[in-house]
Amino acid sequence: MKLALIGAGQRGMIYSRHAYQSEEIVAVIEPDAGRRKAAADEFQIPLEKQFASVDAFYAMGKICDAVIISSMDRDHYEQTMKALDLGYDILLEKPISPSPVECMRIQEKANEKGRKVIVCHVLRYTNFFAEIKKIIDSNELGKIVTIQHNENIGNFHMAHSFVRGNWRRSDLASPIIMQKSCHDMDILSWLVDSGAKSISSYGNLTYFKEENAPAGSAERCLDCKAAANCRFDARKAYLPIRGQWPATVISADQSEEGLLQALSTSPYGRCVYRLDNDVCDHQVTLIEFKNGVTATFNLSGFTNKMYRTLKIMCEHGEIRGDDNLNIIEVTRFNSNMAEPVQQTVIRPATVSGGHNGGDTGLMNDFLENLGNADFSSRSSIDMSVESHMMAYAAEEARITGAVIDLDELKMKLQQGITA
Repeated sequence: MKLALIGAGQRGMIYSRHAYQSEEIVAVIEPDAGRRKAAADEFQIPLEKQFASVDAFYAMGKICDAVIISSMDRDHYEQTMKALDLGYDILLEKPISPSPVECMRIQEKANEKGRKVIVCHVLRYTNFFAEIKKIIDSNELGKIVTIQHNENIGNFHMAHSFVRGNWRRSDLASPIIMQKSCHDMDILSWLVDSGAKSISSYGNLTYFKEENAPAGSAERCLDCKAAANCRFDARKAYLPIRGQWPATVISADQSEEGLLQALSTSPYGRCVYRLDNDVCDHQVTLIEFKNGVTATFNLSGFTNKMYRTLKIMCEHGEIRGDDNLNIIEVTRFNSNMAEPVQQTVIRPATVSGGHNGGDTGLMNDFLENLGNADFSSRSSIDMSVESHMMAYAAEEARITGAVIDLDELKMKLQQGITA
């Protein structure tokens, strides 16, 4: 199979490196000259197949079998629709689009054209969540009644990606619940095996704003007198982890000198309290599913590490999971508090690759589907749109204070498409 990479950032390169083990990467489309050259060198892409703009690439017609679209959120729609028109199958980084109408239009066109579109909902491909799904589907604990699910973003990840980084503003990318947590909306819908009925949500930007800046702080960390006592000092955030994410996002030059140079000019060297960020740093969402299951989802930038935890309460027992520890506890309910605990501890098999092996599982699924006449994917466009509707509804609920009825929302959006 021959593939093209649109967007040679961190995620696009991860997917392409996996594909390159068995397939050809024949073109790269990336506006940043440094990233474009790095991808071209790594995948041995000739100069005539290196493009700064997607329009120049599409002007060549269909030159390969599929495209990996891993550009910025608000570029996905136009790039995907043109790829479908040209007959490409697509691996599409989440979110599909920040706009639910655009998500629906991509879904409709993919089905109309008979093209394969797989969305990068990598959590479905992890052994951790697959094991939890297996337990639920076995019905050994009866039906799910309610779920508590937490996405612990990690304070340093929050500062890097959603305060300093590309996803700091909703108008430039997506609201945080769409950009970061459509993963979680997707996994909840998958585990529950139901679409959402209604959603309410609460949250805001509480901490990462100027009123919380330390006394005497400056616009940039390298010039800041308060840096010694600030955990968000860019030197503390990036220099000790040279060669690792997220330092690798800052500059291709991972020497101390190269990083310091980048921090002197890029947004990653700016004070986290003095930026133009507007996305929430915490948000709680309440979900009622059509099958009667209820769930609470809590995303927070105020945690020490990046991980997900959940508690699934069923009729006859409960499931607790921590994907950082890779532990799932299955507990059957007792008749009284004196009985010994009936608990099984499961440690799912570990798999190499990012997202606890989810990246590897996703790419294997994508490449296998490219070679199959029958299209059967855990994360097809048809399965993935629901999570984006849920995320959009959560943000609408947060902004308006209303409880959003999902069927009413979808009807209004569909009317907008057909009007």
